[in-house]
Amino acid sequence: MHFDLADLRLITAIATTGSLSKAAATVPVALSAASNRLRLFEERCGLALFARHSDGMSLTPAGRLVLEASQRVLQEARQLKDTLDELNGERRITLRLAASTVANSTFLPAALGPFLADYPEVDLQLTEQNSKDVLRAVQEGEIDIGVYDGNLPTGGLLSLPFRDDKLVLLVPRDHSLAGPQPTHLRDALSFPFVCLPAERAMQRFIESMALRNAMPLKVRVRAPSFDAIAQLVAQKAGVAMLPEAAATRLAQELPVTVVALKDTWATRELRICLQTWDALSSHARQLVTYLMDERTSPG
Repeated sequence: MHFDLADLRLITAIATTGSLSKAAATVPVALSAASNRLRLFEERCGLALFARHSDGMSLTPAGRLVLEASQRVLQEARQLKDTLDELNGERRITLRLAASTVANSTFLPAALGPFLADYPEVDLQLTEQNSKDVLRAVQEGEIDIGVYDGNLPTGGLLSLPFRDDKLVLLVPRDHSLAGPQPTHLRDALSFPFVCLPAERAMQRFIESMALRNAMPLKVRVRAPSFDAIAQLVAQKAGVAMLPEAAATRLAQELPVTVVALKDTWATRELRICLQTWDALSSHARQLVTYLMDERTSPG
């Protein structure tokens, strides 16, 4: 059976207004044309969609089902138009993503680069928060997608796998901790540390782990990035704690050594969180797909 979107818009307008003349004015189309279009539609499908009354029109049982299906089709058509406008650059899309320090500094760039290249119509708002704040922001609708420490309860959010993360020590090559054997954080707390700024989410986590051992970090200097920290460690300003992926890369460039940690908290599963899959826009769903692609891991 043939029909077009104009048929569906007319059916929806009649159901909304309860009047063929009011619906015709809403669409807009001439009253005679609207009447003829409805008649032909009912003849083609062999159904009476509306009961005619002296004071207007009302849906028949069959008409209620057709209206429901029509509304779904019209919504899909609107979404298709929006997508085409976005792909043509006529409409910008903004996606909001929040993640921990580790995810932002190591894993996310490798995944976000290909996504942004494939979807130039997307603008990305990327913020750094600790994992608890990431979960809260997703729950409250402040952001679309979050990356958080998978050990935390999600409070009903949809949780998907992202990457496995390990924190390690980075020390000068001739340091007493340098060697093939893993160590505990407490064994490093007697040495001065080169750290991230105090407000960074990962740094707050590290300092809280040190306090668990009743020995706060001896912060000698704070640097703005992993690269800057590694440069200072190489010059023997102190030791540092970094994500394994970043530390391994830097150890190939500088006279520093990566030391594994025995502490169980140093190994964490990073996960993606969102409210529901259906609530995401088509572009946000694509972003999640790119994030879950292991081929976009660094290294």
